[in-house]
Amino acid sequence: MAVFSKSTAPQFAVDIYQNEYLPEGAREVNAIVTVTATGGGTSGGLPLVTQGPGAAVVIMVDCSGSMDDPPTKMHNARQATAAAIDTIRDGVAFAVIAGTHTAREVYPADGRLTVADSTTRHQAKQALRTLSADGGTAIGTWLWLADELFATADVPIRHGILLTDGRNEHEEPGALWAMLDACAGRFTCDARGVGTDWEVKELTGIASALLGSVDIVADPSGLADDFRQMMENAMGKGVADVALRVWTPQGCEIKWVRQVAPTVEDLTLRRTEAGPRAFDHPTGSWGDEARDYHVCIRIPATEVGQEMLAARVSLVLPQPDGTTQAVSQGLVRAFWTDDMAASTHINPQVAHYTGQAELAQAIQEGLEARKQGDFDSATTKLGRAVQLASASGNDDTAKLLAKVVDVVDAASGTVRLRARVANADEMTLETRSTKTVRVRK
Repeated sequence: MAVFSKSTAPQFAVDIYQNEYLPEGAREVNAIVTVTATGGGTSGGLPLVTQGPGAAVVIMVDCSGSMDDPPTKMHNARQATAAAIDTIRDGVAFAVIAGTHTAREVYPADGRLTVADSTTRHQAKQALRTLSADGGTAIGTWLWLADELFATADVPIRHGILLTDGRNEHEEPGALWAMLDACAGRFTCDARGVGTDWEVKELTGIASALLGSVDIVADPSGLADDFRQMMENAMGKGVADVALRVWTPQGCEIKWVRQVAPTVEDLTLRRTEAGPRAFDHPTGSWGDEARDYHVCIRIPATEVGQEMLAARVSLVLPQPDGTTQAVSQGLVRAFWTDDMAASTHINPQVAHYTGQAELAQAIQEGLEARKQGDFDSATTKLGRAVQLASASGNDDTAKLLAKVVDVVDAASGTVRLRARVANADEMTLETRSTKTVRVRK
């Protein structure tokens, strides 16, 4: 297991937000864990790590036949890949894959990654001229080749960028999910869908399994800027394989651990044992950034006046010798009281992110009901989503919802379904449904 040196890795801080006062008989405690990383990754937009190779990136470009409809789609994909290549810093190992019903290494085309410098970046962009649209789509094979290439470089940060414009139609669904299971923890991957003929749940599942981001680029002309930004984010990572470790005392158990900002992502079932009553939840790679997690712990009922430690939450980093080290921690506490005012107060952070998780679920369920022709349920769910987005200040999501429903009254969630909705608007709302806003200070 590899890790950057201490001089380049960010420093982590853990802050706990909760109401530790519980009414008599309560058996559940909730807390928001804010993790902040500083001093690594990027500074002023420039990477702090300039020598390597400390990272590797593989760009997977859909070259199936549909990428030629219209022909500008393939042209924009080449331009976007070139923009990403230009953003790769010196010393980073990289490769480019053309994906169809098979996978082909476009550059360096020798079964290994190459190291970025002015010469190799120029050669890679020249090789992009060979990209043409022909064949089917089997994304599992693209990921397999990416994994094979990553295995040739002993680097801590391994990140993929995957672009597709269609559905994974030329391999069994089980083959893709099996490959995702095999790649999980080996590299992270951002996924992008261009146009409107791809499957949101499929691409979201890929990004989720590989702890990356997902988004739609409905207009292919926007690919270059998006690819450049993705690569800049990848270049800003300073440490990989970071885990959120949750330890609970005897009698307590973890109900769930969810990332709630910048996106909603359930990490509960991804945990691995890390000693007696301790579990590690994967969080991927970090640069200078902050993320929020919602931790819910089941606890034994205790009499009024008693208190207990419900959980200890820490950030765990891999070490060069294969061990792990906790670098920061926070405590989740419980205190039973008969003070009604204290025990009924809802912590603002917990309330906010509970609403953001409900918002994401309401959007997804509302859009699914709309697809199934259940317009009453769709109206109810999407109305609730409008209400939650308005109350939490999630303006971006509110704007996306307004393209799918006519908002009569945002505060009450009164809406009317629109008779006609552009595919791009519906897919954008579904793709970005898990994006959240942080608590207003």
